[in-house]
Amino acid sequence: MITFKELPYCQYGVSQNDEGDVTLHIQGRMDISNAASMVKEFSRRFQDPAPSSLTVDLERVYYLDDLGALVLLELKKLMTDSKSRFVIKNASDKTKKVLSILNFDSLGETISFSKKRSPGIFVRLGEATINHASDLGNLITFIGSICLSLMYVCLHPKSLRIDDTFLNMQKTGVDALPIVGLISLLLGLIMAFMSSVQLQQFGANIYVASLVSLAMVRELGPIMTAIIVAGRSGSAFAAEIGTMKISEEIDALFTMGFDPTRFLAVPKIIASVIVVPILTLFSNLFSILGGLFVGVFMLDLTINAYITQTIKTLTLFDVFWGFMKSAVFALLIALIGCLRGFQVSGGAASVGQKTTSAVVSSIFLIILFDSVFAIILCYWG
Repeated sequence: MITFKELPYCQYGVSQNDEGDVTLHIQGRMDISNAASMVKEFSRRFQDPAPSSLTVDLERVYYLDDLGALVLLELKKLMTDSKSRFVIKNASDKTKKVLSILNFDSLGETISFSKKRSPGIFVRLGEATINHASDLGNLITFIGSICLSLMYVCLHPKSLRIDDTFLNMQKTGVDALPIVGLISLLLGLIMAFMSSVQLQQFGANIYVASLVSLAMVRELGPIMTAIIVAGRSGSAFAAEIGTMKISEEIDALFTMGFDPTRFLAVPKIIASVIVVPILTLFSNLFSILGGLFVGVFMLDLTINAYITQTIKTLTLFDVFWGFMKSAVFALLIALIGCLRGFQVSGGAASVGQKTTSAVVSSIFLIILFDSVFAIILCYWG
């Protein structure tokens, strides 16, 4: 004979067999109205001492919600802490459905964490190799897409977004002029000052003009301008396209029948190739101006003598060589910036990663191609 005890909106009774296994019989509701009182009552009843086995009979429970399941969970934890067995039996289909939705069987289990084993050097090397090979394949594919888009624009000039091209020319060229001019001016000052320390010993102050002009026009002017543009515009290209990628604007363009490469990348590439060589010319002028300040105020050279020596040193080929290198660097910056933007996936963190990668990759390629140009010029000369 089981004696039932009254609780709000339910009753419970306890029975025990000869082996000491306890069965808890519950009748009525198990919900928000009585969950607190049931937890308090059952914890007091089964905590000290805890039975070796507890079976909860839910045959006469006609309603159970998530707080009712919490009562069962507290009983389960109590038995688990005491290393006792816990079983639920005779649950109705509705009760089983609620417990299944809450994933009751896995609740309260201790999750074991195993230390992740760091991959070996060969695994990391292989992974890096695969990533770089995949990146190279994406670059080749993207270059092919750009070439097709440029051919289409040449055959259909009206398809070029003129307003966006001029806007990118302004952002890449006009807005970068102050920082390019300032850095080039300071670089010319530094080169002239450092070279004058040595050349003064031989009475060759006039050759400061030759050194500054030749070094800046052939090498440092194009490189410094390209690095500044990579930091400003290359990163901006990657961030802009990457943000459009994660906000699904590029998918919307494709759905509407627009070619994302022709719509977004081509104006940026054309604008960069046009304005970066012009920026380089300004960089050369400001660096020569910086050397002029040192020559006039520290080396007692006249303005006329300095400018005459500069013109005598430089040739049209030197100016054209720097101009041509700047155009190649601009193409690399725009290509890498747009490529990294299209490679963005996931969330905002990917935008930051690809933006950083765009700047690093652009600077690396600038130095690499400049080395190739230096070798070509050496054997050409």
